[in-house]
Amino acid sequence: MTIPLQARGVRRTFRRPWRRIPVVAIAEATFELEESEIACLIGPDGAGKSTLLSLAAGRLRPDAGSMRIDGQPAHTAGARRAVGLAPRDPAFPPGLRVRDVLSYGARCHAGGRQRRAAVDEALDMAGLPSLAGRMATALSLPDARRLLLALASLGAPRVVLLDEPFAGLDAVTRRDLGARLQRLAASGVTVLLSSSDPIGLECLVDTVLVLRAGRLTQVAPAAALLGGRVLEVVLDAPPREPPPGFRVTAAGLETDLGPLSAEAALATCRAHRLAVRGSRVRFKTMEEAAFDAADVLAR
Repeated sequence: MTIPLQARGVRRTFRRPWRRIPVVAIAEATFELEESEIACLIGPDGAGKSTLLSLAAGRLRPDAGSMRIDGQPAHTAGARRAVGLAPRDPAFPPGLRVRDVLSYGARCHAGGRQRRAAVDEALDMAGLPSLAGRMATALSLPDARRLLLALASLGAPRVVLLDEPFAGLDAVTRRDLGARLQRLAASGVTVLLSSSDPIGLECLVDTVLVLRAGRLTQVAPAAALLGGRVLEVVLDAPPREPPPGFRVTAAGLETDLGPLSAEAALATCRAHRLAVRGSRVRFKTMEEAAFDAADVLAR
């Protein structure tokens, strides 16, 4: 079976009229995503996430390297039929209801009864049957994002790409949308989403791809990337200056343990005459992984 999504040494630049040197949006990207895999592309704004998704969707062509969907170059007609894309900003034609928007999108994939069946299936998958008759431009942001997901799922794609699908959503809506993505992946679809604010995605994604200044620096299972241990220390009073390797928090201090034991890190606190009231060890979150990428970019 062919790999649903494969990138090999992908590079993409953009020329600006006022600059002699092209702007490098993607400096290097190499990765593979398997069937039913959910991957999250993280990094700060401007890292190149939207550009990489556009390359995977066939909207842009790489200057070097190759991007393939189901074994075909991403820009070819066959590959583009196998991809569904949900852009970052919801925008729908005025005067069209939710069902009309989906019916128009389904014209590329089926006709007659098959089209109606595809629309009904997309409505059910996204949780929109009760809103089928509502004007698309009048939808709330959560419902508009669900409509984007429904559009991306039309035509039984092998790969679904979502640009910042959780932006602006509350925790309850994020969880609901995440559950829908998991069901979509369970049906055999490969999902690649981007996020600059990946709070709460630890239990959703299988693989994390970290973009730093256009360079894909890490592709790792989520469990491995987020497996780093963090020691949180509660103090009776805020420290005048944190010990080396520690960060000041609202409750006291925290540090990445790495190979150190929690006892050794706590001994460092006591050596600096800090009154430790309590402590706990936790694993890194997706949000912290994104902040790590932002820190490297700023250096």
